[in-house]
Amino acid sequence: MATWVIARLTFREASRRKILWAALILGVAFLALYGVGVYFIQREVQRSGPRDPVMQREMYNFLLMAGLYVVNFLVVMMTVLTSVDTLAGEIASGTVQAVVTKPLRRYEIVMGKWLGFAAMLALYLVLMGGGVAAVMVALTRYFTPGLWRGLGLMMLEGLVLLSVCILGGTSFSTLANGVLAFGLYGLAFVGGWIEQIGSFLHNETAVNIGILSSLVMPSEALWKRAAYEMQSSISAVFGMSPFTSTSVPSPAMVVYAVLYVLVMLAWALRQFARRDL
Repeated sequence: MATWVIARLTFREASRRKILWAALILGVAFLALYGVGVYFIQREVQRSGPRDPVMQREMYNFLLMAGLYVVNFLVVMMTVLTSVDTLAGEIASGTVQAVVTKPLRRYEIVMGKWLGFAAMLALYLVLMGGGVAAVMVALTRYFTPGLWRGLGLMMLEGLVLLSVCILGGTSFSTLANGVLAFGLYGLAFVGGWIEQIGSFLHNETAVNIGILSSLVMPSEALWKRAAYEMQSSISAVFGMSPFTSTSVPSPAMVVYAVLYVLVMLAWALRQFARRDL
């Protein structure tokens, strides 16, 4: 029961942060710009674009994936920036001492905060990802294949980063925690591209480097799997889009990401329980 109380309070606290409102305002601005762009592209396609409905669907799928790629980046930024200070800042300022003196177990504090931010992340992702898909349906009548599977994988990517931030907050300062989270994300991003290029060139060493980076931080692998689930069947076969992956992460990587979240959470619980406050 106390865990849910902490989760509700964390959600309310996060909703009052200027960072979250900035992310929402930028998200709305992006959806507006995206909608205007899709509208004029759709008009041009109808006027002088390809008449083949298959080619039109490929074009719409490309526009959809471009929009969701931006949404994925916004979700990553919002997750890290809103949660990086939740434990680290409270420990540094001493405000956490007022909480742990109450009849609360330390694991309830950690889990409550994780659940509160996870709820906020889910709401933001549904608004942004659903907004992109709704724009495509309204303007082009194009329905996203595998939308909910893709959004679910993007949500899991956010939970991976959230769990890393929660763990980092139990041991590091806010600044060091932010550097850790973004550093691991950058490592996974670069490693993912190395794997892609290595797969295209049939270079096994480069592919293994990418796989190793995904084991350290599976965020980029989850986005690649999400893109695979939402891309068109033609793009998946022929690689006609920059969002197409020639080295698609297997379902085993998704299972690994779930275990990764659980391990990070268990580690955070252990660290916070042993932390001298």
